[in-house]
Amino acid sequence: MKTTEEKYLNVIKNNTFYYFDDKFEEEYEKHIFSVKEAILYLKNEVTSKGCRKEVFEEFLSKKKDLGLKAILAISGLSNERLKRLITIIRIVNHEELNQLTYKNKWREEENEKDVTEWGTQKIEKLTNENLFFRKGLINLFFEGSTLDFFKRILPPFELRKFSLEKLNFDINALIDTIARYKEKGSRAAKGMNNPESLIESILENLSVSFERGDLSELIHNAPITKRTMDFIIPNKKNPHIIIESSFLVTTSSGQGDKSKTEISIDALIRTHYPEAHFWGFVDGIGWYVRKNDLKRMVGAYEDVFTFHKEELLRFERQLIEVLKI
Repeated sequence: MKTTEEKYLNVIKNNTFYYFDDKFEEEYEKHIFSVKEAILYLKNEVTSKGCRKEVFEEFLSKKKDLGLKAILAISGLSNERLKRLITIIRIVNHEELNQLTYKNKWREEENEKDVTEWGTQKIEKLTNENLFFRKGLINLFFEGSTLDFFKRILPPFELRKFSLEKLNFDINALIDTIARYKEKGSRAAKGMNNPESLIESILENLSVSFERGDLSELIHNAPITKRTMDFIIPNKKNPHIIIESSFLVTTSSGQGDKSKTEISIDALIRTHYPEAHFWGFVDGIGWYVRKNDLKRMVGAYEDVFTFHKEELLRFERQLIEVLKI
């Protein structure tokens, strides 16, 4: 058997640094080239015919799946974000939004309580086959930034991706797309943009002390199944209120595991801290479209809040009542 040092040196000496499959890379380069060509074709169309909705509708019809990819690339809107927006359009009954997107011309009959997110293939198929869905998409890119509904629910970082200047291939607007794409990751990592800061702010305004981390009893009695808690009031030794927060704008299979974990944590808290209140903040479009996981998730908590203004006020009132502030 090789020693640890020998195995260590083997990895260092024979490290491939980056793995890639030649055939895959070749095929993907062809795909990138096709998207680039589609963007250049659109630029020529806009230059010769003007930045008009009809030009973009024809482009989507002619270029099929590549057309939508090209417009997303110009605007800087990710495919995942587009899927979220289409889900919102399907579930919200907002007159101006309905008219802008021609919703009644393409929306299928479905139970709003059981809405699931459409996949990329479904969206591309509808774009190819339904004239009004194409028109609705183009209206979003042309007028989305002026819609009061989107102004309320979308952060400025996302709202400004809907821009006539981008569609007109204005150089400054395209530089804006590049800059936003580059900074997307670091923006997401900023703690100040985390909705948990709203909880923290309420606690601080009420002068309520709290800690984060592992509950003392669970460290000793359930070291494998325990998990780090987001807010423990007032402290880990003597928790009176325990709060977990989950705000999701994306969906994943891991949501089912997360809901199961919360149920097991609830059981542990009931056993080791029977007097403590276990509350949850569960919010975001990611949970809205995974309703079975959502039902399991909320079942773990004594009470559940969202980050809606009225819910935050309810949370504050409940804190005052329970803590007798």
